[in-house]
Amino acid sequence: MGEYMSNLNNDGKDLVIALAGNPNCGKTSMFNELTGAKQHVGNWPGVTVEKKEGDLKFEGRNLTVVDLPGTYSLGAYSEDEVVACNFILKDKPDVVINVIDSTNLERNLYLTMQLLETGAKVILALNMADEAKKKNIQINIKELSKQLNLTIIPTVAPKGEGIKELIREAIKLSEQDKSSVYKVDYGKDIEKEIGSIREAMSEVGATLEYPTEWAALRLLENDEYVMKYISTQKNGEKINNKVGKSIERLTSVIGYEPDTFIIDKRYEAISDATRKCVKKEEITGETTSDKIDKIVTNKWLGIPIFGLIMFLMYQISISFGNGFLGGILGDGMDALGQFLGSTLTNIGAPKLLISFVTDGLIGGVGSVLVFMPMILTMYFLMSLLEDSGYMSRAAYVMDKLMSSVGLHGKTAIALILSSGCAVSGIMSTRTIESKKDRMIAILISPFMSCPARLVVYGVFVAAFFSDKKIGIINEGGLIIFLLYVLGIVVAILMGKFYSDKVFKGDTSYFIMELPPYRLPTAKSIFVHMWEKSQHFLTRAGTIILGVVVIVWALSNLPYGVEAGSQHSLLGIVGTFIAPVFAPAGFGNWQSGVALITGFAAKEAVIGTLGTIYGVANGPHLIGAIQHAFTPLTALSFMVMTLLYVPCVATIGTIKKETNSTKWAVVSAVVSCLIGWVGAVLVFQIGSLLGFK
Repeated sequence: MGEYMSNLNNDGKDLVIALAGNPNCGKTSMFNELTGAKQHVGNWPGVTVEKKEGDLKFEGRNLTVVDLPGTYSLGAYSEDEVVACNFILKDKPDVVINVIDSTNLERNLYLTMQLLETGAKVILALNMADEAKKKNIQINIKELSKQLNLTIIPTVAPKGEGIKELIREAIKLSEQDKSSVYKVDYGKDIEKEIGSIREAMSEVGATLEYPTEWAALRLLENDEYVMKYISTQKNGEKINNKVGKSIERLTSVIGYEPDTFIIDKRYEAISDATRKCVKKEEITGETTSDKIDKIVTNKWLGIPIFGLIMFLMYQISISFGNGFLGGILGDGMDALGQFLGSTLTNIGAPKLLISFVTDGLIGGVGSVLVFMPMILTMYFLMSLLEDSGYMSRAAYVMDKLMSSVGLHGKTAIALILSSGCAVSGIMSTRTIESKKDRMIAILISPFMSCPARLVVYGVFVAAFFSDKKIGIINEGGLIIFLLYVLGIVVAILMGKFYSDKVFKGDTSYFIMELPPYRLPTAKSIFVHMWEKSQHFLTRAGTIILGVVVIVWALSNLPYGVEAGSQHSLLGIVGTFIAPVFAPAGFGNWQSGVALITGFAAKEAVIGTLGTIYGVANGPHLIGAIQHAFTPLTALSFMVMTLLYVPCVATIGTIKKETNSTKWAVVSAVVSCLIGWVGAVLVFQIGSLLGFK
């Protein structure tokens, strides 16, 4: 970020710049390049679509950069499109930077045409200019700028090329009065009906949040969202009736429905503009990308390659992240606990305070934080795969598996994203048009193994499997990978069940664009890694801390009871529920309590065990777990952790996305039952086979 900061003062007007563009156009890379670590992630008001904002200080200006959801149009086919459209029309950013993939100019410019129709101040960032050059695509930027009456700046976002000039031109555009912009010629018949609809709006006194001409055009395109909005207005039905008559007249005159005609006209305008200024040289032979795709997306090799990549990712995360780096941090936490304990003792601090610091904070929160290296390693590798373009291939490969059991291809995207966080996976389902397919994807995404569960696996693997190898393969890494596979299998089977027995209707088609392979940049990877890791740290400092404090308090009550004993309030609760888990082999009260606190966040399971046993991560916690579990019961406990209700945040997201408390409850109850059955089966079958 420092390279963009110059001549800083506070005299400049605050500006809001929106980034809009198709998926895979490099918009996120540009956002990260502009804002660096100065990003704020939340949700758009009233919806669960992720909202990204970042701060930028540039040549005396304080800028807010808003990363809009990636979308191919401003229609109402998905929540993403509605959010992007509403922000531009209602929030009215000072400038919209339309990020364009230079290698797919014609397709990307469709969104540009719609952005111009909103009346927004638009500047084009002709991104991936280097990749266009590699593909022998020559773009006459000056001529294209003339054709579209827009400022166009070539950029290569990951390298920071053209970014300074882009922001400089965006600021300049924000200071200009609205001037004439490029407008698609839809012909006199369309224009006549637009005028007629605007007149009808005026006659009934409708006051719209949207520009009337834009709204009229969207109504002729049968935009369901705008139609519903109009129906809420004064005399809205009269306007919609007028629209219906206009559509009938245009259909009669044109010969087909006007929405198709309008789309065709936009593409005609794009073709006319690009024909004069874009030259593509034929590339003979296969590109490097094509050669790689022939292997990684092969119908026979695709899934095994994906499995191998995920297997290696878990091997590295366990061996390096948890084993090497985690061991160093674990020793540090143990030393910190001993130091604080002895210091507090020496100054005569009350025993209760010493217990809270050493057993509660260090033993609880510390036992979770020591897994930060493993989480960082996992997110580093996932960011590497995402930025390289492979994750899109993984979704494409998984689509074949999804389709074979009657599930929508985008379900694969939700499942893959859920391996990072179930909340993100569930939110990604908003791009699925079919309600049936979206509901199924939402309900099965929580079965995927996420980094929060990885914290639990890490402790139990360290206790029983870390030193064991099958040849050169770390047994712990193999077990975690198999848990990941189990999550996929259960998700697919439940998806099949929901598709056949619960939700009726046909599965919609899946169309996906594969982005080109790119060499990830260090800055992009580390920004992504930090973004995702912040979530883990925030939970450790809020939810997990809160859970640990409650657990510690209950383990020390009633007053005078031995801390962390079966006679404490915590022990009484745990003893009451312990029999439920006896068939799974871990019928001790400590395990029952830990699983209950895992409802808040999966990391809290380890935090709770650390607090109950009064130890931080390292030999002490591992020793306590080795005393309370066996390798077989540890495995059944991990299966339970994988499959039962993920966390409060996920359940809350399900409620928001489905707009139904019922389905949130169903998800929680079903996952608990499946988790219990899975854990019982592992223990009982393992016992029959002679394992302990």
